[in-house]
Amino acid sequence: MIISLIAAATENRVIGRNGGLPWHLPNDMQYFKQTTLHHHIIMGRKTYSEVAVNKPLPRRTNIVITRSTNAHFPGCLTANTLAEALQIAHNNGETEAFVIGGEQIYRLALPYAHRIYLTQIHATLEGDAFFPQFSLNEWHLLSSQTHQPDEKHVYAYTFTVWERLQKPQKLIDPKE
Repeated sequence: MIISLIAAATENRVIGRNGGLPWHLPNDMQYFKQTTLHHHIIMGRKTYSEVAVNKPLPRRTNIVITRSTNAHFPGCLTANTLAEALQIAHNNGETEAFVIGGEQIYRLALPYAHRIYLTQIHATLEGDAFFPQFSLNEWHLLSSQTHQPDEKHVYAYTFTVWERLQKPQKLIDPKE
């Protein structure tokens, strides 16, 4: 199973501010939707409550990671660890699971990721949540598509897809 991170981040790596996105890029939201549809998406509890607005994203299998052993998120599966979330996706026959945030979950998942789908927003904005830094020596740029600002998009942005050059660290046994 391919483990992918998908995010949008500014030039200073901001992914969020006060529980939301400090930008409005409709094309990025559409890209996120098209890329993750019919896949397992993995998120932390805060991302579920703030970005998913306390309901599962439709036509995806939503997995929420929480430390609470009795937490219930209607319409979602729950896991106590990233490894458990990935195992659920693997056991369900997933071919590519997407980690969708937040900051802490991205940091946990980065060493195990095969791909990063990163929308690079060409702006520097204030924020309180950040995408982890990753070494360009460990990743190869597979694709890049830049879009200029327009009437619906205040900032220029680039859709990028990165693939790890070496095999990532192993978190789950793919034979299980």
